[in-house]
Amino acid sequence: MATGGGGGSGSASNHESNCTQNGASVALFNVPSAALGPSASSPVFAVHREAGVYNWQATKSSLKERFAYLFNNELLSDVRFIVGKGRQAQRIPAHKFVLAAGSAVFDAMFNGGMATTSTEIELPDAEPAAFLSLLRFLYSDDVHISPGSVMATLNTAKKYAVPALATHCVEFVSKHLKADNAFMLLTQARLFDDPQIASLCLDTIDKNTAEAVNADGFTDIDLDILCTILERDTLSIRENRLLGAVVRWAEAECSRQQLPATSENKQRVLGKALPLIRFPLMSVEKFPTANPKPRPNNMDRPRCCLRGEECSINRFQHVESRWGYSGTSDRIRFNVSRRISIVGFGLYGSIHGHTDYQVNIQIMESDKHVTVGQNDTGFSCDGTSNTFRVMFTEPVEILPNVSYTACATLKGPDSHYGTKGLKKITKESATGTKTTFVFFKSPGNNNGTSVEDGQIPEIIYYA
Repeated sequence: MATGGGGGSGSASNHESNCTQNGASVALFNVPSAALGPSASSPVFAVHREAGVYNWQATKSSLKERFAYLFNNELLSDVRFIVGKGRQAQRIPAHKFVLAAGSAVFDAMFNGGMATTSTEIELPDAEPAAFLSLLRFLYSDDVHISPGSVMATLNTAKKYAVPALATHCVEFVSKHLKADNAFMLLTQARLFDDPQIASLCLDTIDKNTAEAVNADGFTDIDLDILCTILERDTLSIRENRLLGAVVRWAEAECSRQQLPATSENKQRVLGKALPLIRFPLMSVEKFPTANPKPRPNNMDRPRCCLRGEECSINRFQHVESRWGYSGTSDRIRFNVSRRISIVGFGLYGSIHGHTDYQVNIQIMESDKHVTVGQNDTGFSCDGTSNTFRVMFTEPVEILPNVSYTACATLKGPDSHYGTKGLKKITKESATGTKTTFVFFKSPGNNNGTSVEDGQIPEIIYYA
């Protein structure tokens, strides 16, 4: 056999020559060739030397490097996994000792009372990329995951009892979770039954609903996830914009089911999701005739996008009567010391007993004359001097040190009104958070409300 072949003739000179060619010093060994035994000419030894990897250990300066070199390597392997199905399946070599040292599941598989004796193990339900990520971690502590593979890797780490890798996966999701991938990760979290990741995804969707439903992954979700989203009170999006996203989902679902995207088919594929759309929060012109129509059981409670405590301030110290209405808005300007979301006003009602009012409420950014929130609605009162809640369809974000104008245009009989108004009010929430409101008279076309007296006594907000 040629000297480069690896088996050699058994002479010391041939062995020393081969060692020298592979970078090893002959003087270091000083071992008779006979002492090398039959393994020196074994087929495995020959293969390793022919592949140019003899004495590879000398090129690795640390234990981690040596074990990392063995990852996904036939060298010294004593087990192989067939991972995946069909043409996607991969044959992955491994080393029982390394796997058993890092995973109780692998330890039981190879050394337990019912240990397998097979050197080839089929794992048809595993994803090759996720399984390789698991093995790479066991061999080297290196974490190789991506948004597209993190959930499968997390599931594999849990299945094979490698909690350190599972923790890395959760941290990766927390760091990389964004509005544009939240639905993709939520779908995977549901698939792998991981409530922790699902909760993180839902929280991100709550806080960034508009961006999330505009991402490509939204139209790929299934009907159950769509219903889960539509059931949430915590979405931060206007109902008409949410409806537009739902219609896009219905069109995509029609395409998946090879149906024409007609109004009837869109309503058909929406099925149980349709009653979860809060049509009563939208005026009729907000949804096109081609879109799904409201049903009597659609919820009319506004969604609230904030976590936190509902608070309210009342700017008057006394109540009087009477306050009349002629179609002009009552207005009061204000600013706040911190970011909040206003969800509604408390308004005074009739001095004539039980009465129904029609009302338009608005909040405008004063300097820009831009309406940031409004609702055409109504309320019933009982003739008392209490305030009656009138809510926006969605919370209105209010930024600190920006001037806003609160407006209320009522249609109805004379009402109570407030007096002895306060210019500055500081409210402390149950958690100790303080919010300061400062009020100013709103110039221009005003029904008479001022800092001292008038309507819009109460502002309801989330701190």
